[in-house]
Amino acid sequence: MADYPWYKSYDAGVPHSLAPYPEITLLDVIADTTREMPDHTFMYFKGRYFSYKEASRLFEVMASSLIANGVKQGDRVATMLLNTPQQLIAAFGTMKAGAIFVPLNPLYNEDELVHALTTVDAEIIIVWDLLYANVKKIQSRTKLKKVIATSLEDYMLPEAKKPHGMQLEKGDVWMDEFMDKHAKDAAPAIKPGIDNTALILFSGGTTGAPKGAMLSFRNMAAVGLQTSSWNKLGLITHDDYTMALMPLFHAYGFNGVIASSICVRSPLAIVANPRDLDDVIDTIRKVRPGSMPGVPTLFIGLMAHPEVAAGKVDFTCLKYCLSGAIPLMVETKQRWEAMTGAPILEAYGLTESTVVFTVGPLKGQWKEGAVGLPLPDVIIKFVDVADPDKDLPYGEEGEVVGKGPQVMQGYWNNPKGTAEMIKDGWLYTGDIGYMDKDGYLYLTSRKKDLIKPSGHQVWPKEVEEILATHPAVAEACVAGIPDAKQVEAVKAWVILRPGEKITEAELQAYCKDKLTAYKVPKYIDFREALPKTLVGKILRRVLQEEEKAKKST
Repeated sequence: MADYPWYKSYDAGVPHSLAPYPEITLLDVIADTTREMPDHTFMYFKGRYFSYKEASRLFEVMASSLIANGVKQGDRVATMLLNTPQQLIAAFGTMKAGAIFVPLNPLYNEDELVHALTTVDAEIIIVWDLLYANVKKIQSRTKLKKVIATSLEDYMLPEAKKPHGMQLEKGDVWMDEFMDKHAKDAAPAIKPGIDNTALILFSGGTTGAPKGAMLSFRNMAAVGLQTSSWNKLGLITHDDYTMALMPLFHAYGFNGVIASSICVRSPLAIVANPRDLDDVIDTIRKVRPGSMPGVPTLFIGLMAHPEVAAGKVDFTCLKYCLSGAIPLMVETKQRWEAMTGAPILEAYGLTESTVVFTVGPLKGQWKEGAVGLPLPDVIIKFVDVADPDKDLPYGEEGEVVGKGPQVMQGYWNNPKGTAEMIKDGWLYTGDIGYMDKDGYLYLTSRKKDLIKPSGHQVWPKEVEEILATHPAVAEACVAGIPDAKQVEAVKAWVILRPGEKITEAELQAYCKDKLTAYKVPKYIDFREALPKTLVGKILRRVLQEEEKAKKST
């Protein structure tokens, strides 16, 4: 094995490789824990605790119910749900039936929903009852044969359950009734192969038409084992809850949180909507979690919450937090750690890498701007942006290319997209970055985000980092927009902290002291909010499209 620079920066006990990987799936891990610790908590949701024994039984019943309704091995079962027990029951029930789980974004508009459903040819969908009408509106444009509805309260404490207040159309059914009908069916005897596709997650929504990334049981188990190996210091044990705040239709939520927690047997504390900070805080108080994966916008929101700002929330239970999906500003990390005492590790990956390639060390050195070290069995290299066939030495900036057991199988029914993304087993991320002598990865931007005012090169992240250092700025997004003089100009969209005031000229003057002139935003738009995905990623493309629409009117 090559002596890569990141190995010397690993925490004590973290192996360079986990090969050979055991031939197990997450279903096997759940079965083992159920056999050895049947009463151990699998998940908590709004006051209700589900043991492994209870959860496993629900997974089996869902699998039997799907099979009884004609679902065959390899079929796709879709969901449009919030973070609820139903999402995990659907997920692992689908997998136990030998089918492929396809969780969809509840915020999809009609065209996006039709695109996703027709891409995978799903015939069954399990949907939150408040979105039932949305699905029925587009059903005729898809191959959907059955719509299964469920209410938020259905798997809360019994006293919280309410009668279903909505009439479903003929042929559709409520999830609890769907499962009750088959509760006495024999458990399915299907055992999916480790290289079978288990999960399809849609990726690319911030840069173009979403594509379905196929992830195998092997991919998911590898990530779970890699991330649990990062925990060799024993910080998180099976007694420590993990907050499940990230949307479970997203790689971060399903694989970065769920798969990893299952591998260390950490109970899951599920919050339906992470933007409901009161519920987040209430859950923290109830279960006293050991870890809290999140995104910078979550940490920023919590710090601004009156209860947290007043020191009325005890975070001493947290052993560490994880930040991913979008860049973590240094100021956010420092404020959070000073306020709570819980360190934030930054991670980096893509849906196409199941979720993660690199993570910051638990005990090792933190380096400003770095997104961590490659996990065991992950290899990172860099290629020339203009000539992808030319490898660059570590230390030089280029496109980040990664290889490891978590690289996706490909895009569903999209061989062209797969060939563009994966070459000889290497995943071409589209991210630009470099690696220092100690193996820490630094990202500068994405290839498609490059701004070229008057031919110069400006990476949005560099400008965003400077804007974030101003005490009046809460959040900022930078992108290129059409400009008569520069062809493309740098524009910033900025949210100010509560009570702060600053003019466009004053903020530009602040940037001029810290940036080369052509990098200073030519235009600054102050906003109350920025368009974001449910994961908290700012939709740069939406802001750019708004600008184009202005130019055309």
